[in-house]
Amino acid sequence: MHHGAVAKDAHKPELTPPDEGTPRHGPYGHAAGGLDAVRSTVAYTAATAGLARGVRALLRVNQTEGFDCPSCAWPDPEHRATVEFCENGARAVADEVTRRRVTPEFFAQWSIARLAEQSDAWLNAQGRLTHPMVRDEGAAHYRPISWEETFARLGLRLRSLEHPDRAVFYTSGRTSNEAAFLYQLLARVLGTNNLPDCSNMCHESSGVGLGESIGIGKGTVTLADFSLADAIFVIGQNPGTNHPRMLSALREAKLRGCKIVAINPLREAGLVRFAHPQKLRDLAMGGVELTDLSLRVRVGGDIALLKGIMKAMLEAERERPGEGFDHAFIEEHTVGYSNLVADLDATSWPEIEAGAGVPLAEIQAAAAIALSSRATIATWAMGLTQHRHGVANVQTVVNFLLLRGNLGRPGAGVCPVRGHSNVQGDRTMGICERPPAWTGALEQAFGFSAPREPGFDTVGAIEAMHRGSVDVFFALGGNFLSATPDTLFTAEALRRCQITAHVSTKLNRAHLVTGREAFVLPCLGRTEADLQGGVAQFVTVENSMGIVHRSTGRLPPASQDLLSETRILARLAEATFGASAPVPWSTLADDYGNIRAAIERVIPGFDRFAERVAVPGGFALPNRARERSFATPTGKAAFVVHAIPQMDLPSGQLWMTTVRSHDQFNTTIYGDNDRYRGIWGQRRVVLMHEADMADRSLREGDTVIIRSHFGGERREAKGFRALRYDIPRGSVATYFPEANVLVPLQHHADGSRTPASKAVAVTVECETADG
Repeated sequence: MHHGAVAKDAHKPELTPPDEGTPRHGPYGHAAGGLDAVRSTVAYTAATAGLARGVRALLRVNQTEGFDCPSCAWPDPEHRATVEFCENGARAVADEVTRRRVTPEFFAQWSIARLAEQSDAWLNAQGRLTHPMVRDEGAAHYRPISWEETFARLGLRLRSLEHPDRAVFYTSGRTSNEAAFLYQLLARVLGTNNLPDCSNMCHESSGVGLGESIGIGKGTVTLADFSLADAIFVIGQNPGTNHPRMLSALREAKLRGCKIVAINPLREAGLVRFAHPQKLRDLAMGGVELTDLSLRVRVGGDIALLKGIMKAMLEAERERPGEGFDHAFIEEHTVGYSNLVADLDATSWPEIEAGAGVPLAEIQAAAAIALSSRATIATWAMGLTQHRHGVANVQTVVNFLLLRGNLGRPGAGVCPVRGHSNVQGDRTMGICERPPAWTGALEQAFGFSAPREPGFDTVGAIEAMHRGSVDVFFALGGNFLSATPDTLFTAEALRRCQITAHVSTKLNRAHLVTGREAFVLPCLGRTEADLQGGVAQFVTVENSMGIVHRSTGRLPPASQDLLSETRILARLAEATFGASAPVPWSTLADDYGNIRAAIERVIPGFDRFAERVAVPGGFALPNRARERSFATPTGKAAFVVHAIPQMDLPSGQLWMTTVRSHDQFNTTIYGDNDRYRGIWGQRRVVLMHEADMADRSLREGDTVIIRSHFGGERREAKGFRALRYDIPRGSVATYFPEANVLVPLQHHADGSRTPASKAVAVTVECETADG
């Protein structure tokens, strides 16, 4: 058995403890949103932040003079309502402005071992961190430490490294542009490109795939395009839970006649029907039906399905030449068209149907919608990217759009939806293991020589820590342990570091699995006023559509001992490099306008940064693909052809995909319910087709053990409950992070190294049968 497997009858402290009780399970019969969302928002806000305090905060969310929602990166409309947030955004805000506090007294009472026995939801519910804390080597508890001693110890350790590459600097997508810029500058002045981030684990496949196909690793649409599209293909995503404000854009599109096609193994409630909580018509009539066609693709079957849609379009084009494809666009702006046609001709319909798990008639219906659309958007999330063939998935979507010229014109284009509020901005700011194209400008601006060798991405960082090649792991936000694959292997890797340090607002499991020494550095949240030298500061973020805008916290900080992310980084840099450093760290942190001036000098697209970000709504970064100018080697968009992946498994195995519940945001767990899937009271569940359950003599609610199989290795997780669910046969679904223990570290996307947690080969057995 692989060393990452869960030992029998033992709870590992790095894993969420097993749930108690039996889950309740039944169909959800209402529209997404609606009064259920209102009731949930009010209840969570009242219980967490207090109704008056919570409402004050919520009325500032996504407003031009307020703060950017700390949840997803969906863009703001031009004309904003008084209430400009969704249910999950409201929970993220209430979670940050909670009245509860995690103080030094709390850590004195709770040992690390006892904390590890609590659930992730319990850890999160304890409240905001208030004081810097340290776990000394061998200690059972964290203890308070001054900021001065914290920076002195961390700075000494960084100065003493045998080589700069023995430090890793991880980043979550919630940090601001200003903090991200300082962070990458700190790492590169130190001499390393070890800057893994959460993009490595989510949309790296999008960035690689789009970069090779159209010359830019970002989406090409704006929010305005959703009001112009004739068809929207929503692929591998669940916006009702993961980015609910997207449902408003889909609702408006549907009401004006746009056709919406959903492609996903699960039929998610948020794409079936949506009731806008602020629309009386929706509340009275039960909402708006969103999806015209729902294609229940098998796990891993997206390439086969998309090839089928394109093959049907090709057949229609041959029947009526010039009506199906935009040959003028193809001729002028693309390369590789003949290769795609040859591949479609060589791919048989039986192969397509078997690979997709979707009947021919439904594939043809999707093709008919695509052919009748003058402008089509394809939007996707982790259901496409977290596969071995994640890059190929994205490039096949691009192929589909290129056939009718659906790039670089109004109402059309690619739209990868980011799950963190500034994960795209972090990458723009240089948070990447590869030297950015503007490295020379960075060197010139600050007078140092930056490293040119690529550093560690997330997978590489875990591997390096595990083999003992990393002394310091520093995380700017996030919950690295729970977010990454192969949980037990990752935990072992973290324990082999000399120091682990986390800049955080809330307690999470990553604080409980540490290096020999560990630091918790509490920072200001997005909602809180940031005063530097008595002067109020604002930060900037970039949304999923490349719009940079400002965010200004207004609430009093949760503790007088909190520092901003930028101040933490500046003081860490000063403690590391001393006064002789080429970078004026304190000056940059004293006034964030100085950081923005530096960004303007270094990063293309930020000219007149201060002037343009002062405009309500911000400004759009350059995106040549929107103008049909493609920064590829040929100067044209590329049709990139991929074979249908072979997804056959040995008898008895199933494809497991991990999903998010409605009561969580990424690794932050708010509760144990998943309202839209009708699951209540437990998260350690596995959703199965009733025939797959019958084949294994499983009944509803049986306790099962799940084993994953990869390269001769076996990982296992116990204490899951089997639930009957409407999911394609041969596929099962589980929640992350609980099922991350089953995802092998080396099971990642070709080309992007994104963990392939959306298709893991598993067996499911009744736990009693295991003895």
